[in-house]
Amino acid sequence: MFFFYKILTYLLYPFLILLIYFRKFFNREDKLRFKEKIYFHDKPELKKKLIWFHGASIGEINSITPIIKHFLKKNNFNILVTTVTQSSAKILQNEFKNEKNVSHKYFPLDVPFLIKNFIEKYCPKFAVFVDSEIWPNTVNEIKKKNIPIILLNARITDKTLKRWLWVENFAKQIFSSFDVCLASSVNSEKNLRILGAKNINYIGNLKYINNLKRFNNLEQNIVKSFHERKVWLAASTHPNEEKICIATHMLLKKRFPNMLTIIAPRHINRINEIISEIKKANIVLQVIEDGIASINKNTEIVLINSFGSLNKYFQYCKNVFLGKSLNKKLILVGGQNPLEAVRLGCKIYHGPYVYNFKEIYDFLDSQGITEQIKNSQDLCDKIIKNIDSNFEIDSGKIDKINKFGQDIFDGTVKKLDQIIKV
Repeated sequence: MFFFYKILTYLLYPFLILLIYFRKFFNREDKLRFKEKIYFHDKPELKKKLIWFHGASIGEINSITPIIKHFLKKNNFNILVTTVTQSSAKILQNEFKNEKNVSHKYFPLDVPFLIKNFIEKYCPKFAVFVDSEIWPNTVNEIKKKNIPIILLNARITDKTLKRWLWVENFAKQIFSSFDVCLASSVNSEKNLRILGAKNINYIGNLKYINNLKRFNNLEQNIVKSFHERKVWLAASTHPNEEKICIATHMLLKKRFPNMLTIIAPRHINRINEIISEIKKANIVLQVIEDGIASINKNTEIVLINSFGSLNKYFQYCKNVFLGKSLNKKLILVGGQNPLEAVRLGCKIYHGPYVYNFKEIYDFLDSQGITEQIKNSQDLCDKIIKNIDSNFEIDSGKIDKINKFGQDIFDGTVKKLDQIIKV
């Protein structure tokens, strides 16, 4: 089976190159660095042992940032982080912009000669893959070099398990290659055993770790607007969710004529599409970018056209709809981490499609911190209820979440320190 997979990746390689160029044309790939995915030619100069971390996107990078900082404190390692998305690259570069021992590359396509070249150039001493980022050729090439490989915060859901069991022998060959698997849940631990993984430990989900970053306060004139009006925030919205947010705004205006709605899309390259949708509804719109210091008095919807500023808004907008949860097309990849907003005291509303964070949402729903909504009317009703009651999260519940996250962090780095040594 491995042989056929290798042949398939070689055959697909020319078409994948075309796909990446196509995505570049539509701003879905990094215009300057997109070739890192299809051809690697750097000659890095490394003076210390290298730890290679790989996580696909923002969620994975946020979850391992405290782990990376832990190893940087030892001052004995260079850190290479590979990601797939532009947004995760920006997050990483902003977080470690002053750290000379951390570098970023886009993850190359899982084609044997690309991976072999990549590994031979960087010569990692340890490889750490996050969540469910499991690429057969990559795992195989790493094992050929006798490099210890760790699956960190491993997430193997029942649906993922069923897919792997279609190629059971192939799956067992891959999963048995990991030296250590740290499962993100009890269910993932069980499924890893079925797939033939060894040395499995369950410590907890890294996404509970408090990774709340420092952030600048909003401009005072914007804060003043929030104090003078009823306000709610739709954060990290995805396609079609803005339509629901616009409908919610129209419903809320019947109760609060001076209602202010903030929309922060997950991907700001969609900004023109969203502007068009809002204008169709004849709503007074203001687009805010970094450096804009005030909101106009007649503005009804504010559209945020900047990246990485959500925490500033979570400080003042305590009623938050968190996106990637109402679009049924995302049923198998839905959900985003609500814990940063929760730690800043926000009430979170989410749709039914939170597959990626089901365990976390189940816990927060049980605590009354988050609530599931079905449509714009449902969202409107819940916002009205909580704006009128001045809802506040019990600080004891936040402390409990933080303590749980700290225990997971301590247990995880203790286990990693046993493996990753100077």
